[in-house]
Amino acid sequence: MLVSGQSEGYCGDMTNTTGKPQTSPQRSFLFLQGPHGPFFSELANRLRETGANCVRVAFNAGDGSRWRDRSSLLAFREPLHAWPDQLRQWIAKTAATDLVLYGDVRRHHAEAIRIAKDAGLTIHIFEEGYLRPYWATYERDGSNGNSRLMRITLEQMANALSRTADVPALPPDRWGDLRMHMVHGALYHWHVLFRNHSFPHYRPHRDQSVSEEFRLQLLRLLRRPRHMVERWITTRRIRTGGRPFHVVLLQLEHDANFRAYSDFASQTDFVDMAIRGFAKGAPPHHRLVFKAHPLEDGRAPLERTIREGARTHGVQDRVHFVRGGKLAYLLQAARSAVTVNSTSAHQALWRGLPVRSFGISVYDKPGLVSQQALPDFFADPMPPDAGAYAIYRQFLLETSQVPGGFYSTKGRSQLLRQVVDRMLSPDDPYALRLEPRETEAQQLRVVR
Repeated sequence: MLVSGQSEGYCGDMTNTTGKPQTSPQRSFLFLQGPHGPFFSELANRLRETGANCVRVAFNAGDGSRWRDRSSLLAFREPLHAWPDQLRQWIAKTAATDLVLYGDVRRHHAEAIRIAKDAGLTIHIFEEGYLRPYWATYERDGSNGNSRLMRITLEQMANALSRTADVPALPPDRWGDLRMHMVHGALYHWHVLFRNHSFPHYRPHRDQSVSEEFRLQLLRLLRRPRHMVERWITTRRIRTGGRPFHVVLLQLEHDANFRAYSDFASQTDFVDMAIRGFAKGAPPHHRLVFKAHPLEDGRAPLERTIREGARTHGVQDRVHFVRGGKLAYLLQAARSAVTVNSTSAHQALWRGLPVRSFGISVYDKPGLVSQQALPDFFADPMPPDAGAYAIYRQFLLETSQVPGGFYSTKGRSQLLRQVVDRMLSPDDPYALRLEPRETEAQQLRVVR
């Protein structure tokens, strides 16, 4: 429960357990919204061990529910238009040197990044792993379409590598955090639904109401056993059918990456384009498999949309829908993959499968993603350059991809083991590789 604070939103007096005022730390981290669960709270505890100060902003009851140090919790209870001025006040009051957040396209996050840059703060951005499921993403200043990766060429990556792996690290076919991701998501929305009375101006960044979000989260958990059986039957039928098939990697329609970095208004538009291209270009014995995101909760009527689209284009007997589950089992036998900008495309690229994407993505680089018209792609898909992808993947593993995850205890432990040092480093993870600093010994040799 949020402690009632002072007029400027403090929850407590920010003193330590002895009751004595804290000494001014060298670094002061201001946390905004993070992944569901206790990751941000545990990260703050590790940073405090280094002598840093850590403060969290809560925009709703769910944000503060897992923040353990209640004395360092700030409550933003005002309308969104008051956020820029309030943030500036909190940056000054906490002597913030660093801003920490999850994702960079929510309106209040985008404004916070702009203000923090103007104030000279270091900006730490977490995201789901570009090479998920086993890695998380840590970057500075921007992620996805705003990532520095968008401006780094494969040639620069190749020149910056300390080594190039003979065989790129295998992307595991199982997202170990999925169950806990669902649990933490349901708990978060429970707090927002039933304990949000002290945040009268809060509005979710998604189109669904909080009560609808909670209902969908709960139904997804309850339906999971039935969906597992349906998925197993459908996947086995596709794998044993003896026909070539192409996989369409679907994303969550409310996903920020889909909405901010593509021209599609909805999944319906993308689904129709994919089926139309398949009907025009694919050989008649080929099949098209739509693979739903593991966290798809049913808010978009995907199965019905796919069925109606297939009927419209006369391929109703050649199109299948798979609800969630392991992607690797399908990709092992697939002919190609099509997506808007899903990070799941990395699993296809690692396996040497041709990929066609239709949104802004960090992997949309020459030699990796096909630029063919979709009917031509389905007819004869152009595969990626294996050497180019090995360079790209290794560069990510040496820079922004950190082993671990946000949701399970084991995943958080792995992530925290490395990410604190990266946050305390004066260098951006990409700059550290592309523009290595001279060591003290090298500087002395130059002087001599």
